[in-house]
Amino acid sequence: MLVTGPYLAEEARQHAEAAGYAVFHTPPYPTPEVLIEHIERHDPQGVVARMGQFGAEAIAAGRSLRVISKHGAGVDNIDVAAATRHGVQVIRAAGGNAVSVAEHAVALMFATVKRLLPLDSGMRAGRWEKAEFLGRELCGLRLGLVGGGAIAAAVVKIVQGLGLEVAIYDPYASDASIAALGAQRRETLEALLSRSDIVSLHCPLTETNAHLLNAETLALMPANSYVINTSRGGLIDEKALLAALDSGHIAGAGLDTFEREPPEGINPLAACDRVILTPHVAGVTAEAGTRVGVLAVSGIVDFLADKSLPPARLVNDIATAACP
Repeated sequence: MLVTGPYLAEEARQHAEAAGYAVFHTPPYPTPEVLIEHIERHDPQGVVARMGQFGAEAIAAGRSLRVISKHGAGVDNIDVAAATRHGVQVIRAAGGNAVSVAEHAVALMFATVKRLLPLDSGMRAGRWEKAEFLGRELCGLRLGLVGGGAIAAAVVKIVQGLGLEVAIYDPYASDASIAALGAQRRETLEALLSRSDIVSLHCPLTETNAHLLNAETLALMPANSYVINTSRGGLIDEKALLAALDSGHIAGAGLDTFEREPPEGINPLAACDRVILTPHVAGVTAEAGTRVGVLAVSGIVDFLADKSLPPARLVNDIATAACP
């Protein structure tokens, strides 16, 4: 079993070894060449996909490869079409990091709206900025969530006592599931954006929603609103977001994911002191790492043992792909 990254929770490792699998690791964010070299050397039946891209050439190099298990929910770093062509099942470990990611999203909301980092920087530079400072309450703000899955549900649970008005846009969620969260439904993305003081992204990145937030859609948001992203960086056109921040239309942003990870040099958004940047660590906690790691590894073990997995964990359908 190969892990694309240097770390796997000990409980997950023990689960793999108890099932008779040796565990090997790549360096963090392996290049395609490094990944292929590890696959050719270890010839894994299963791969836990953590860091970096898992492309068609790497999949083709897996002589014995049967299953790729994402260490998390989003599979945009895996060439699912290539996996399907090669008869490789792709599975996900959705939900295991929901609480951790939701906590991080809410932390970014607080830090961004309350401007904690600029105030901290001012204090460290010897400035006492009380006279010119005017803050803002979160209570009473309208929070719009794009996506109504497990992470969004955890966000709603956290903010329930804070006085935020929560609405959700998710064309795949039922009215009943959104109502059960105590949130309002928005039928279109445009309706959500135009009526949200804070927009937080909790949806997967697909070919159809890349740059979901762009110059046109950001313009729909109210003046002095905020953007939070703990989902996938490709959902936001970063140049358009920076322009909206520079113009003052967007008051601030809290971002954990980016169009390019890791970035080449310093991300231009770092030049704006109203942006908080974290290196895609929302789900990287000891608790979530154990839950997600065990889910990812157990999915490989069960699949290779010909045990059925819940349909929600299966990303592609290799049986259908194999039909003439």
